[in-house]
Amino acid sequence: MFSKFFTLAPGDLLRDAVYRRLWSSILISSLGGQVTMLALPLTAAVLLNASPTQMGLLQAMEILPFVLFSLPSGVLLDRMRKLPVYVAGETLLAFAVATVPLAAWMGWLGMGWLYVVGFVLGTVHTTAGSAAQIVLTQVVPRERLVEAHAKNALAGSGAEVVGPGLAGVLIRLLGAPLALAVDAVALLASAVILRGIRVQEQLSATRGAFWPSLKEGLAFVRSHKLLISLATATGGWQLFHNAALVVQILFATRELQLAPQTVGLSYVALGAGTVLASIFGHRISRRIGPGPCLVLGYAACGVGWLQLALAPAGHLGVVSFGVMLVAFGFGAVLIFINFLSLRQAVTPAPMLGRMTSTMRWLILLPAGPGALIGGWLGEHMGLRSALAFSGVGACLLAALAWRHPVIRGVRELPKPVEVVTA
Repeated sequence: MFSKFFTLAPGDLLRDAVYRRLWSSILISSLGGQVTMLALPLTAAVLLNASPTQMGLLQAMEILPFVLFSLPSGVLLDRMRKLPVYVAGETLLAFAVATVPLAAWMGWLGMGWLYVVGFVLGTVHTTAGSAAQIVLTQVVPRERLVEAHAKNALAGSGAEVVGPGLAGVLIRLLGAPLALAVDAVALLASAVILRGIRVQEQLSATRGAFWPSLKEGLAFVRSHKLLISLATATGGWQLFHNAALVVQILFATRELQLAPQTVGLSYVALGAGTVLASIFGHRISRRIGPGPCLVLGYAACGVGWLQLALAPAGHLGVVSFGVMLVAFGFGAVLIFINFLSLRQAVTPAPMLGRMTSTMRWLILLPAGPGALIGGWLGEHMGLRSALAFSGVGACLLAALAWRHPVIRGVRELPKPVEVVTA
């Protein structure tokens, strides 16, 4: 009975050995990442008693490298093999995360240390994160990118179901800083798995000067209405997402009076939302189209934040916190699988590195200000005001995106456009 349940369909992507190895790495890395997602801000909020403004600065430090390094890293990625960059990034992440429990043990840990760690994490995600997205296009045919991103999201969703509970147990037994050592081990395991992957790297035939190559990537994105529309809408979502993100842990521990291990357990609701979207997201996208599905993701996140801002304290507030996590998990996956698939589908292979870095740069430019706005609102006007700002903003964004014909009109993945170079 169980073997029948777990039997893969004949054409399932997981039957491909290379993709299956990549997927396994994502699963293990995501599982460890759930520990860091909770343990790092809990270390700041509970152990170091960080203010909302300091939490905003911590989030901004993770975003700053995207602003500084995204564009040049895209040019370099188009000139080198992506898989080694991905492997090196997982390894460096492991060492950066491991410094937090080491600093706590040595008595050196403070917000300054966490700011540095956050900056290193952001730097790795800027370079290796872009490389990882391109590696997927070398493993999976373009017409199956939505399916692949949905399966990758399912790996992350499985980690989000198990990971928060595991994080809660580890935080209770070891404390938040020492729990980060588990993520370091998971990241090293992910790097080992990735080293066994063999892909056909497609390097750009153009080896021109650095700055003209960078400008060519910017010009490609600027000339494509769909890419500009996607960057504008998802950049707005990043602003509201980061404004809410910096106050979520503070809201749970201070407004709802949840213990750190209980916060970890409550984040299982986030996993439930991402599992739902990972299972049904591909079907929803096929039925209504990638563009409308993207808009649905913006709206789901906005409703989740808004209802939490209006929720009373006490048991109903705890339930509302769980509802917010489910809504965010569901909405974020819908955004993720469609946004990435659309931008990759429309881009020719020699331009993927520069397009990826340019798009990540554009959508994360508003993320830093969003984190600072959320921190300022949380400290000066209350934590609920930051959540209300995010909720109302994301709902308005969804309404505007729905009225935008370029986004609403995308009912299937487009074909790559031709790139004419001088």
